[in-house]
Amino acid sequence: MTAHTASTLHTVRDSAAGERRVLRKVLWGAQILLAAFLFFASALPKFAGQADAVTTFDEIGWGQWFRYVTGAVEAAGAIGLVVPRLAGLAAASLIGLMGGAVLTQVLVLEPAWALLPAAYAAVFAAIAWDRRAESRALLRSLKR
Repeated sequence: MTAHTASTLHTVRDSAAGERRVLRKVLWGAQILLAAFLFFASALPKFAGQADAVTTFDEIGWGQWFRYVTGAVEAAGAIGLVVPRLAGLAAASLIGLMGGAVLTQVLVLEPAWALLPAAYAAVFAAIAWDRRAESRALLRSLKR
């Protein structure tokens, strides 16, 4: 390998590492905002029995117990999003929750609102992908 080739490879690696750091910072911002939304604007109103949450779960038809389960999953996901070691698995789990929200909006509530949880799911997928190494390490440690 020539000195020029080695220098070029080093520059490419440095550039990729810099882009990765920028992506990680952007995703951290998204994680914090989504965690705050999930916890304060979505889970807490469900736990508190806010009128529109109660009405929505009446419309869904699965009973109010499902409101508490959904709130608990949202709260756990929100907390997981801000713990670096748990963020990837929390994001992956929240993709499932958002999939259920999309289906519920399309099939039971208001189809136009399905776009919001679909967009959240896309962001959660990016977070899960970015945190895949931490998720693998955590899962390996649990196997021991």
